[in-house]
Parts: sequence; structure tokens; C-alpha cells
Amino acid sequence: MILIIDFGSQYNQLIARRVREFHVYCQIDPPNVSIDYVKNLNPEGIILSGGPSSIYEKNSPKCDEMIFHLGIPVLGICYGMQFMINALGGSVEKSKKREYGFAELKVKVAEGLFKSINEKTKTWMSHGDSITKLPSGFKTTASTENTKIAATANALSGGVDSSVTALLLHKAVGKNLTCIFVDNGLLRKNEAKKLKKTFKQHLKINIRFVNAKTQFLTALTGITNPEKKRKIIGKIFMKVFEVEARKIKDAEFLAQGTLYPDIIESQSAFGGPTSVIKSHHNVGGLPKKMKLKLVEPLKYLFKDEVRLLGKALGLDEDLIWRQPFPGPGLAIRIIGEINAKRLLILRNVDDILLDEIKNSGYYRKLWQSFAVLLPIKSVGVMGDKRTYENIVAIRAVTSKDAMTADWAKLPHKLLGKISNRIINEVNGVNRVVYDISSKPPSTIEWD
Repeated sequence: MILIIDFGSQYNQLIARRVREFHVYCQIDPPNVSIDYVKNLNPEGIILSGGPSSIYEKNSPKCDEMIFHLGIPVLGICYGMQFMINALGGSVEKSKKREYGFAELKVKVAEGLFKSINEKTKTWMSHGDSITKLPSGFKTTASTENTKIAATANALSGGVDSSVTALLLHKAVGKNLTCIFVDNGLLRKNEAKKLKKTFKQHLKINIRFVNAKTQFLTALTGITNPEKKRKIIGKIFMKVFEVEARKIKDAEFLAQGTLYPDIIESQSAFGGPTSVIKSHHNVGGLPKKMKLKLVEPLKYLFKDEVRLLGKALGLDEDLIWRQPFPGPGLAIRIIGEINAKRLLILRNVDDILLDEIKNSGYYRKLWQSFAVLLPIKSVGVMGDKRTYENIVAIRAVTSKDAMTADWAKLPHKLLGKISNRIINEVNGVNRVVYDISSKPPSTIEWD
């Protein structure tokens, strides 16, 4: 069952016809239907049609925004897409140049709706408004010469290792699984909010969210040594986790998304004389007197193998291919002391970097792309005035399993755009550098 909400499109019947051609039942309803009515229909998905109105007009049609919180896919077409973007925090404005008739659509992300669509496809356009700002979590998936954001999508977010582990166990034990997510205050911009939505609405997994930002940041005050940072983060994580675990009646097992590379870098996997490169908070950091039995179903798998497993389990492509993010979070991407101001700078830099990497179509081509805030400042000139501000390093690598990696040869034009946006949009940064080191001799992360 697919529900089509009619915003006044001339093509509603065509949309319905296309759905029916796939032998899927659908029905068309006006936008003023109640959210309870929609819930009673129990649709598998919702399509928001186009229409003659502009979203910024006083009496433009709207439906209940709770449809975006039902945990089902919503496809917006033309006005329907603009309503979605506006409702979720983006911006829609009158286009400087209207777009009517045929246009060449350039597909930037060949997955989801565009999985089998040619990179350049002739499409029919009919609109005078354009999206000027995307809500958090959205990415541009296609554009035309006249319209920068011709198509957009909200991808699931969350760590692939933990998500695969959770889904694997969920399939095995069902409601007997309780996931605990600890917000350590070291996450990317809006990360905690996105993860809540991912696990609760999309994966339908029982999860508890714990806000422990103050505990972590207080303990990390004045700490500059990377190994000490990791140890502190691991220790506090387990303290917070144990408190939450005691609230779960008859809990017997603790599951972690530990991977083989984590073990290799932290200790010898099989007792040999391997050198410790850097400790991982989830390897060897558990209390010796812990009553829970440890379960690590992925501990002898590499990341590419975990992604194949995730695909077999039916995880969303965007979640499967999400770039790795370290357990200690931004703590190891801030070289030197961690404080609220430095975290804010790095979050904003990181947000711009990932936005440009995704928009350029390079996200899936890279193993990792991230920013590092350095502990030094440099002289600059802004508005004819001397500045003395922070330096950020951009790190982008290609790899298959993270055991070896090469620095990514990103186009100079893309690097220039990233640098320009960071320096212009992030207060406190006046210089951007690019890391051209391979692994070995360098590691992927700096700290």
C-alpha cells in the first residue's frame, strides 16, 4: 500500500498508474488528512505530489509533518520535495531562472532511486522554485545545469560495525536485545540526533540513549596525550555503560562491534610479538570483574567483509557504505587539548568537508575523509587585518581494509572549494592544508 498525497499536480493519475504497473496498490488523498488516518492506512511508503503553489506562499497546501516520523520512506516530487525540505529545516526560494521543458539530469549518487539510471539522463522539468539550502542529513543526488539541487536524499547515519552487530543479534534474539548508545560529546555535528532516528525509526531496534557529555569532557580537560585520551574515554564509557546495564533485568551478554583491524593495532590477535600501534577503546578496556559475557561476532572480519554482511542482512546502502568514524570520536582529531571551542570549530569544518565530498560524488570512492584541528596557529590577512588563527588539515584516503591506505588524489578544484568554504564560513580558521601521506608509514588517523 502506497499513499499519494495530492498537492494539486496535473500528474497524480500518472503517478498512481506507474505505482499500479508494479502491482502495488495505491490511493490518492488530499493533504488535510489526519496523521491518525495515515497510520490506520498503514502504508509502506508515501508519495508527495507536485502542485502549482510555492511553499513560501501564505496559503500553500501542507500536510501533517508527522509523516516524516513514521519510519517509512517518503518520496517528494516537485512541490512535494520542496514541502519536505522546508518542513525539515531547509530553504526553498524563487529561482533566478525558471526551468521548463527538457533538461539533462546529471546523477551524482547512482543508488536508491537512481540505481539503474544513466549518469546523464534527459528529463522533463517544470518549476520556478529551487532548493537553496538542504536540511541536516540530506545530500544532493542529482543536478541540472540550471538547478544545483534537482534531487536530494536523506541517508541513514550510524556506524556500520555497531549497526551490523546490532541487526545480526536482533535477528537472533529479537526483543531480548537492548542497545545502549553513549553520547560522549565528541560526535560530529547533529550525529546523536541522526543516530536516534536511524535506530528507533528505521532499524526498529530497542535502544537507550545516554547523555554523558559532561563526564567525558570534564575528564579530558587538560589532556593532550592521544593514548591517555583513548584510555580515559574507554574507562568512562565502561562506567557509564555498566550503570545502564544494571537497569536491564537479567542481562547476561555484552556485544561489541569490534573488528579485526582494531585487535591487530591494539594487541597481537593470536599471542605473537606484534607491536601495539594504538589502543582501541573497545579492545582490552573492559573491567576484569565484569559479570557480562562478551560477544564480538565481527572480531575477525575486515571492514569490507562487514559491509558484505550488512548487505546480506538488508541494511540500507548509505549505512553500509558510511565512512569509518573512530570510537573516541573527535577527541583524536583534535591534536592537543580538547575544549568546547575547539570542538565547535572542528565540527563546523568537518560538516563542510563532508558536504563537499558528498556533493562531488567522491564519498563512496574514499575509505575515509575527515579534518584534523592542529595545535598551532598561523598568521593570515582578512579584511586588511592581521589574523592569528587555527590551522586544519584535510585527510582523505583510499583503501580496501584500512591495513594499508594511499592519500586520495582529489581534484584541485574540489580542494580549493573546500578550503575556501572552511576559511570563509568557520570562525577561528585561516589556513587549510592537505595531508599527502600513505599508510604505512603514517596511520590513517593522526592521533
